[in-house]
Amino acid sequence: MADIDNQQVAMASNLPVMVHAQYVKDVSFENPSAPFSLRAGLEAPKLDVNINLDARNLEDPQIKSLYEVALRISVNATRGDQTVYIAEVLYAVAASMPNIAEEHHHPLLLVEIPKLAFPFARKVLADLIQDGGYSPLLLGPVDFASMYMSRFGQKGQDDLAQVANAN
Repeated sequence: MADIDNQQVAMASNLPVMVHAQYVKDVSFENPSAPFSLRAGLEAPKLDVNINLDARNLEDPQIKSLYEVALRISVNATRGDQTVYIAEVLYAVAASMPNIAEEHHHPLLLVEIPKLAFPFARKVLADLIQDGGYSPLLLGPVDFASMYMSRFGQKGQDDLAQVANAN
């Protein structure tokens, strides 16, 4: 048993990115028009979905290059000028990249780690909306690489190319 544990630790220490924890950091659901907004036969609400990312360095003397990446998904559902519901999930990942050069951290933090976190955040959001009495919101995949490039322009493209070439 100890050999297996030591082997797993050795394998994990060679991974480019180690996920230490995934967690819901904050969640919010407002249902201001209920129960009237839940009546059968109403048209589907118009949805405004926003996705934001943030990453920050976590100072930890035991773990080198430890970061928290936070993925925020916000949904505002309306019918006409009436708010049907507002849902927001802030889902975070604590990850480290001890074997990756620091100049490659940025695109990994804002592209690769969000790719890992998104299915979990999407599930929390879908369940939250369904528990509010509505059909679950089934978000499609998100192209985090395109988001990164549009946010950081040519530098973003260069960063992604460097990371791809480093692997």
